[in-house]
Amino acid sequence: MRRTPFRLLGRLSAAAAAALVLTGLLTPSPAPPGAGSAVPAAASESTATIFYYTKTKNWSAYWLHYAPDGGSWTSVPGVAMEPACTDWVKRTVTLGSASGLAATFNNGSGVWDNNAGNNYDLGTGTITVKDGVVAHSDPCAGSGTDPEPGEAHSASVYYSTATVGWTTTNLHYRPAGGAWTTVPGVGMETACTGWMKKSVDLGTATSMTAAFNNGNGVWDNNGGSNYTIPDGLSTVRGGKVTAGAADPCEAAAPDTQAPSTPTKVAASADGVSVVLTWEPSTDDRGVTKYQVTRTGGTKGTVVTDIGSTVFSDTGLEAKTAYRYTVRAVDAAGNVSAASAAATATTGEKPTAPASGRPLGTDPRRDPIYFVLTARFNDGDSTNNRGGSQHTKSGNAANDDPMFRGDFKGLVDKLDYIKGLGMSAIWITPVVLNRSDYDYHGYHGYDFYEVDSRLESAGASYQDLIDAAHAKGMKIYQDVVYNHSSRWGAKGLFTPKVYGVRDTQWSWYYDERNEGFEYDGLTVETKSGKSYYNGDLWSTAEPSGNTCVNWGTPTGATSPEGYRIYNCQWPNPTSGMFPKAYYHNCWIGNWEGEDSRSCWLHEDLADFNTESAPVQNYLIGAYDKYIDMGVDGFRVDTAVHIPRTTWNRRFLPAIQERVTQQFGAEAAKNFFVFGEVAAFVNDKWNRGSVNHSAQFYTWKERKEYSADDAKAALEMYDYEQQQGTGSQPTSTNAFLDGNAYHTPDHSRFSGMNVIDMRMHMNFGDANNAYGNGKDSDDSYNDATYNVVYVDSHDYGPNKSSERYAGGTDAWAENMSLMWTFRGIPTLYYGSEIEFQAGKKIDCGPSCPLATTGRAYYGAHLAGDVKASGFGTVESATGAVADTLAKPLVKHVQRLNQIRRAVPALQMGQYSTEGISGSMAYKRRYTDAASGTDSFALVTVTGGATYTGIPNGTYKDAVTGDTKVVTGGTLTVPAPGKGNLRVYVLDLGGENAAPGKIGAAGPYLK
Repeated sequence: MRRTPFRLLGRLSAAAAAALVLTGLLTPSPAPPGAGSAVPAAASESTATIFYYTKTKNWSAYWLHYAPDGGSWTSVPGVAMEPACTDWVKRTVTLGSASGLAATFNNGSGVWDNNAGNNYDLGTGTITVKDGVVAHSDPCAGSGTDPEPGEAHSASVYYSTATVGWTTTNLHYRPAGGAWTTVPGVGMETACTGWMKKSVDLGTATSMTAAFNNGNGVWDNNGGSNYTIPDGLSTVRGGKVTAGAADPCEAAAPDTQAPSTPTKVAASADGVSVVLTWEPSTDDRGVTKYQVTRTGGTKGTVVTDIGSTVFSDTGLEAKTAYRYTVRAVDAAGNVSAASAAATATTGEKPTAPASGRPLGTDPRRDPIYFVLTARFNDGDSTNNRGGSQHTKSGNAANDDPMFRGDFKGLVDKLDYIKGLGMSAIWITPVVLNRSDYDYHGYHGYDFYEVDSRLESAGASYQDLIDAAHAKGMKIYQDVVYNHSSRWGAKGLFTPKVYGVRDTQWSWYYDERNEGFEYDGLTVETKSGKSYYNGDLWSTAEPSGNTCVNWGTPTGATSPEGYRIYNCQWPNPTSGMFPKAYYHNCWIGNWEGEDSRSCWLHEDLADFNTESAPVQNYLIGAYDKYIDMGVDGFRVDTAVHIPRTTWNRRFLPAIQERVTQQFGAEAAKNFFVFGEVAAFVNDKWNRGSVNHSAQFYTWKERKEYSADDAKAALEMYDYEQQQGTGSQPTSTNAFLDGNAYHTPDHSRFSGMNVIDMRMHMNFGDANNAYGNGKDSDDSYNDATYNVVYVDSHDYGPNKSSERYAGGTDAWAENMSLMWTFRGIPTLYYGSEIEFQAGKKIDCGPSCPLATTGRAYYGAHLAGDVKASGFGTVESATGAVADTLAKPLVKHVQRLNQIRRAVPALQMGQYSTEGISGSMAYKRRYTDAASGTDSFALVTVTGGATYTGIPNGTYKDAVTGDTKVVTGGTLTVPAPGKGNLRVYVLDLGGENAAPGKIGAAGPYLK
C-alpha cells in the first residue's frame, strides 16, 4: 500500500479435532500402497480401547467420560482408566452397535480435557489421545512382525519431525516380499527432540518399503514413491534416507529441564470474550506449547493447549470473573510452574453475536472485485466525515467527504458486483483509523474495533459479511501487520506528544475532554470535531517519557511561522516509541534489510513484529475478524516483515484460529495473499530474494535462532548468500505433458501473493503473459497468484495513473487474466475505465474527485438485481447504463465461461507443443469429485496445438466443434481482446459445455 501524509457436551469430528493441531503442517499426499488395505469388518458389538497420554497432564487419577454415538453420557466423572504402560492409561468400553463415541477426560476432581470445548469424537478399535491429537495405534504394543525362519534382520528407523511438526507419528511398512501393516501402521516413540523412532523385525527380508503418517490422514510417502529402508539403523529426514547412519539421539542427554514460567500474563475482557497474552517462555530444547488453565463461572476448571502466546477465550458467561494461569510445555513433556494469575470480568453478552462462517471453498474459483470501501458507494450519509483536510484538499468544494462510502452502500450494491460475475470482494482495512487523511484504512489505531465511519444501524461489518455469504460471495479483509498509525495502537502503545495551547497552536491542540473517547465518528462537543486530538498531547512531560529534549524549541518554524518544539509530532528517531513495540529508524535502502525493520512513512509507525507483545496484540486482533467469518486476508506491506516472523508466528496463528473455529477444510481454503511490492520487471527484485514476491510462498529451509529478531537477520543473510539460483522451485503450476498432477504443498508457507511482475508488465498483455510464465517455477503454486492490471497504488510499470491503455487493451488484458493461471482481480470501476489516466493518489493536495480514488456511487445509482454470477435480471437508473458498457459485457461473459470450465479456475498449464503468442493448454483433475477438465486457449492471435489428446473439442466462445484425430488442432486468430476456449468433450459430467453466453463486443 502506498501511503498518504470452551461446551461440555458439544461434538466435533476426530479429524477436525486433530486438525486443530495439525492443519498447515503438511498437505496430504496420496495414500501410499497398502494404505487402502481392507479393514476387518466390525463385530456385531463394537468396542473401543482408548489410550490416554498422562505425561503432560500429570494428574493423580484419570477418568473417561463418554457417550456412544446416539447414546447417553456416563455419569460424571465417568469410568476410571487403568495403567497401560509408561506415560499411558487405558480403558476398553463396549459400544453396542454404535460406530464411535464422544469422549472427554478428567482427574475426578473437576479438571477436564474436553478438546478445548469441542469434546473428542472417537471411532472403534484401538485409539490414542495424546495432547489433543487422536490417532489409531497401540502405544504399548510390541515392535512389529515375527521373523521368518532363517537369518533374522531388523531395521531401526529414526524419523525427523522437524519440518512436519507432527506430535504423533506412525510407521506404515511392508518387508520386502511381505504384506503391509494395517493403516495407519505402528506407533513410533519419541527418541529425542525432533526425532521419532521404531525398531521392526524384517524376518529374512533385508529391506522394507515404508511411509509415515500422523494417524489422522496426513502422509509423508516420499512424494508418492514411498521410502525404501534397509536393515540396520537408518534416518529419514527431509525426504532423504541415510542408511547405516549414526544414532541421531546418541549424544542427546535426556531432557529433564522444564521451561521457564510464563511472565507478564495479562487478560482483557470484551463482552463475553477474554483475550489472554503473555511473554514467551524459554527452554534449553524449545517450548512446544502452552497450557492455559481457566477457573470461574459455572463450568469449573478448563485446561486448553495452544501453540502461540495469545489465547482468545470466547463464548463465556456474562458479568463473570475468570482467573487464568499459563504453563509452558516442551517436547519432552516437561511442564513449567504456573504463571502468576491474571483475571478479567466479562461484560454483557452481545445482543447480536457473530454469526459469520467462511464459505470455505477453493479460492481459485472466485474472481475478486477490489473496493476502497469509503469511496465505493454511500448507503448512509450520517457517517460521512471529511476530517481535518476536508477544506484544504478541495473535497469540501465538491461536497465529497473522504469517508463517504460505507458497509451499507456496499451491501446495497452486492448484486452489482455479483452481476459482473465476481464472487469475492477485497475490501480495504476495517479497523479504527486515526490520521489526518485515513479513509483508505491503512492508518490503524484500534485494531480491535471496526471504524464507526464504515458502519450503520443494520449494516455492521458482521452484517456485510453475512449478506455477502448469503449471495455466495466471499469477503477478503485487507489487514496490516507491519505498522499502525503515527498515533500508535490503542491497547498496545500510544505516544504522547508535546503541546501547548498558546496563541500559535490553540487552533491545532484541542482542549482535553476526559470523558470523550475518539472513534472517528462522534463529534466532540468542545472542539466540534470528529477528529478531536485532545487526548494525544501533553504540555507536562509524561511519566516514563523517553522522547529526547521534551518540549524544548528546535529552532525551526512551521510554514505559518510558528515555533516548532521537540517531541511535537511522533517520530521514529526521537525516542518517543519504545523499542519493545516499535522500530526506531527510517528506511534507507528499499532493497536492504532495513526495509523490514524501519518506518516507511511518518504516518506509518513500524511495529516491532519480532516482539512477543506486538505479535500477541495483532494475533488477538485478527482472531476477532476470523471469528466473524471472513474468507481470507489480503496482507498489506507483507515484504516489510521478515519471512521468519510470518512463518513462525502470524501464518500459523491464522491457520490455528480458523481450524479451531471452523475446521480443517475451512483453514485449507482461508485465502491469505500478501502484497510483496517489487516494482521491477525482472524475476527476482534486483537480485534480492528477500524482497521478491515468490520468496514469501515458501517455508524456511534452515533452522535459525529461537529469538525472532536474530532469526530474521540470520535468514536474511543466509538467503541472500544462497542467491537467486539456489532458491526452491516447483512444478505445481505446470502440466506434465497433457496430465494434471497432484501439487506438492508440503513446503508452502501459508501465504500466497499478488503477482507483482505481471502487474508491472500489464501495459501490454503479451509482456504480462511472458513475464508471468518466466516466474512461475519460483512460486510454490502460481495458480493461486492474485493478478491485476492496476490498483489503489499503481498502474503498470509503476505508473502513478489508473490504466489508460484503451478499451481494446483492457479487453485483451481481461481475456488473458480470466483464462491464464491465477485469480483475476478487478479494481473498482475498471469495468468502465473509471478515472482512466487520472493520478491515483495525491493525498490532501487535490480533491479525491480528480483522482483514481474518486467516489464511484454516482455510477451505481438506481436498482440492480442479479439472477446469477455474470447475469443481471433487472437494472434501472445510472447503474443500468453502467452495466451496458462494453467492458462490463466482456467481463460478465468471461466470468460465465470461467465458472463453467474448471480447468480455467484451478488448472495447471503448459505451452509445450503450442505455437501462438498467448496460447496455452490447461487441465484440472480431481478424483474425489470425478472432475476432469481440459481446455485449449488462445488470446487475440492464432495458435496450433500438437500432441494433444484426440477427441471432440467445443469452443466456449463460438460453439464451434473440432474433432481431433492426429493430436493436432489449429485455431485462427480471433482478434484483439477476443479468445477461443476449446474444451475437450469427455462425456458425462465432464462434457464440453459448448457456447457459453451471448456474443458481445469482444467475445464473438
